[in-house]
Amino acid sequence: MNKRLSLVWSALLLAALFLFGACDARADSCGASMTDVVFTNVSPIAGSDYYANGTLTVTCTWTVLTGVPPLLLFPNVAVCVYLGVGSGGGTGSPRYMTNGGNQMPFNLYVDNTYAAASIWGGNGLPASTTSIQTAMGGLLALGSISRSFTVYGKIPGSSLAGVKTVGNADTTYGASFAGHGSISYAFYGAVPSPCTAGASASFGFNARATVTNNCLISTGNLAFGTNSVLTGAVRSSAAMNVQCTGNSAYQVSLSAGGSGNVAARKMKNAATGETIGYTISNSLDGPAWGDGSGGTAVVAGTGSGTAQTITMYGKVPAQKTPAPGDYKDTVIATLVF
Repeated sequence: MNKRLSLVWSALLLAALFLFGACDARADSCGASMTDVVFTNVSPIAGSDYYANGTLTVTCTWTVLTGVPPLLLFPNVAVCVYLGVGSGGGTGSPRYMTNGGNQMPFNLYVDNTYAAASIWGGNGLPASTTSIQTAMGGLLALGSISRSFTVYGKIPGSSLAGVKTVGNADTTYGASFAGHGSISYAFYGAVPSPCTAGASASFGFNARATVTNNCLISTGNLAFGTNSVLTGAVRSSAAMNVQCTGNSAYQVSLSAGGSGNVAARKMKNAATGETIGYTISNSLDGPAWGDGSGGTAVVAGTGSGTAQTITMYGKVPAQKTPAPGDYKDTVIATLVF
């Protein structure tokens, strides 16, 4: 009877060792790695949101040391992965990529809802942010187990107007998360443990974006209205809007129109072939706005990220009045940046 009880007690002890393990004699560990999150062709003036993904991989390893049963029945681990604000500073909502003293807002999320509650955080960030959590293991799962998670990045187009390039060149913004990523993990048998009950490790990666030099242009028409005789100057004005990436230099030239001469533009009556001479300048009675040839001027500026208005001043000087009719000319504005 005593012998049988002893055998039962030994079996129970062995089962307990299988079930819970001898954690103080083991060298189990977990680590995390993360691919870079790379945004391409970000135009600060397009008004569009930009997206990029990264992949977080968590790997946990179970090792067997002398004096420990060769197999654990339930080798499990609880894992939490946290992310801090990154090198760009801020509160984490948003995070920033930087180039010198220039900032570009963005953030990283645990799912593709891109909601504030899904911001990947937990490492010094507000409590409203979210860590990535998982449990791994299984029956006789010795060796290594890896699990991957998609991390979602977003640059909101609504906050890009002030983002600048370096001169007129495409410019790289970046943020380092070296030392800002951390993983906490705890190994357990049949009874779950919180991830904070075990050890921790750090990891890092980079987020970067290529900001493109970009411009948009739009313009209204110069309309001189209805006139009976051209004994005095007839004037008109219209707005041209230029929107260029901040810090980007640009030039706007105007074509000669139908006359072929930027210094002597003419509107033409398609029915009679008669013409009316006129001028365009960017200041009242200033030099003719053209392409730089024939004494004409080219308008230059530097982008601010928002629309800049350039006034076009049109003038029909006193001249011989042609036959009644509609007189038109088509002028092409060219924006170089």
